Amino acid sequence: MNTAGSSSEPAWSRPRAAGSRAVWSWAFFDFANSAFATLVITFVYGTYFTQAIAPDPITGTALWSRAVTVTALVVAICAPFLGALADRGGYRKRFVVIFTLICVLATACLYRVLPGQIYAALALVVLANIAFEFAEVFYNAFLADIAPPERIGRVSGYGWGLGYIGGLLALVLALTLFVQPEVPWFGFSTEAGENIRATNLLVAVWFLVFSLPLFFWVAEDKSQISRSGRVLADTAKQLAGTVKHIRRYRQIVRFLLARLIYNDGLVTIFAFGGIYAAETFGFTLQEVLMFGIALNLAAGSGALLMGHLDDLIGGKRTIVLSLIGLIIATTITLFATSKLWFWVAGLLLGVFVGPNQAASRSLMGRFVPPEAENEFFGFFAFSGKLTAFIGPFFLGVITQATGSQRLGVSVVLGLFTLGLLLLLTVDEKEGIQTAGRSLVADASRA
Repeated sequence: MNTAGSSSEPAWSRPRAAGSRAVWSWAFFDFANSAFATLVITFVYGTYFTQAIAPDPITGTALWSRAVTVTALVVAICAPFLGALADRGGYRKRFVVIFTLICVLATACLYRVLPGQIYAALALVVLANIAFEFAEVFYNAFLADIAPPERIGRVSGYGWGLGYIGGLLALVLALTLFVQPEVPWFGFSTEAGENIRATNLLVAVWFLVFSLPLFFWVAEDKSQISRSGRVLADTAKQLAGTVKHIRRYRQIVRFLLARLIYNDGLVTIFAFGGIYAAETFGFTLQEVLMFGIALNLAAGSGALLMGHLDDLIGGKRTIVLSLIGLIIATTITLFATSKLWFWVAGLLLGVFVGPNQAASRSLMGRFVPPEAENEFFGFFAFSGKLTAFIGPFFLGVITQATGSQRLGVSVVLGLFTLGLLLLLTVDEKEGIQTAGRSLVADASRA
């Protein structure tokens, strides 16, 4: 592992300078970007695409799955390299800003896409989603710097909790201002779905405004950057060193392999939750939004509450509990025959989605070597995206082949179950020790 930098002092031995303002400014980025994930990818634009832009819902579902697949492959291929580049060049915050602005602009442009303009919609969604995912890589890498070891679980939970609250509030605004009124606000009309398309403008403004605290008040540690003119060479050297010494980080490998599988189930749910509710259970767009509001409230509450549990029992055990809950909820969803049971399953799903994501991020924060945080969070994104096309792809293929979304969604249950089995092989204590991080409050964990 390359540790070339301007300081000979290890990054983890320096005192943490991050105070409460930095922590909350960092957490508010989750609040900011959740509007995109919730309104564009999951509940509003994805549903609108299949119902109004695509020629029919089945074709729309298949095309949407292809867009999610392209995003996943691009992020998986590029994230580790960009992460190592950020480590060596001190580009972490710069990359967050750049990719956030790209996502904001591409999302705003979706307002101009009319029904029938399928490929314009898909191109913009893919561009925006790729930028969103890249910004998330470098945002996540700040966690281990701003959170002390004994509070990393709850700080990660604060971010995910605020994220779901942000998604909830954005959904409420979209419903109140654009979707539900007979005469939408701000002079928009309902012709050609203009009121629905206008929700993309809301997302763009929301994302930009609430990202500003991170841009201004979260400092980046640049003590490990390379000398001028050596950035690219040291980036390649760092990546090569990671691959060469990968056995040293066997707990990270085991964890990322497990996450590679179970996160694919989450990606599939996020991409097709609203679509599934609309097509299989006959939800109207207004009902999809109400369902999304309830789901975000449940997920935010779960992330905030179980973040403290994470610090008490460890990230691995918290993820195991969340996966058991997700398996139960998915099983109910598959056999649900009424909207009531779908609501029950959805709320249960929400309760465990937030803790799963928050604990996965905090466990990675405990495992990453401090001198290569961006690179390893690039691999974290890699594990979340390398096979992220499997769930959406097979959901789309099975749905198209059988004409049944219910059969397509059954793939999610298998992903959660296999991910859980792989996670049980992870030794959290060894992973923390290998990274050279503090074992405060972690000494008794397996």
